[in-house]
Amino acid sequence: MNLDHVKLLHEVDRSEHIDLIYEVKEQQLIEHRQDHECASWDGEQLQELQDRYTHELQQGGMAYGAFDGARLVGFGVLAHPFRGEDKNQLQLDLMYVSRPYRRQGIGRQILAYLSAEARKRGAKSLYISSTETRSAVSFYQSQGSRITTDVDKELFAKEPKDVHMIKELDP
Repeated sequence: MNLDHVKLLHEVDRSEHIDLIYEVKEQQLIEHRQDHECASWDGEQLQELQDRYTHELQQGGMAYGAFDGARLVGFGVLAHPFRGEDKNQLQLDLMYVSRPYRRQGIGRQILAYLSAEARKRGAKSLYISSTETRSAVSFYQSQGSRITTDVDKELFAKEPKDVHMIKELDP
């Protein structure tokens, strides 16, 4: 994807029913039952998403999208700055798959593509600041991610409720 695709981000339906969220305490996931709908983007959220997407691509990050014909049904963004004590991590900044397209392998393909790109750029791992929902955390865990013991202070300050994870990248 390129900068022109920013105008397509609204096509992704991020809505979902949330039945469980996690809180991290001492590297353990604490479950909290929920029962509510998370709506898709409102105007302010969409603008923030578009701004993040644009910023990352302008700074050297990259985006990968999944399409059904001309319709964007999923995307992920690999952030540009290296992170971690050894500066060998890249952040998976954004990743969404439209509700009707989930559980079809699209997220796995996007993550695999971004992981391969991160390896090409010299990263040893992906830093993932995942929403605290069961669906997101379970997805990343199923793809080999684990809760990190070395939380990025900047990202934690921005999203303290997120589940901060690391996905080691194969050489």
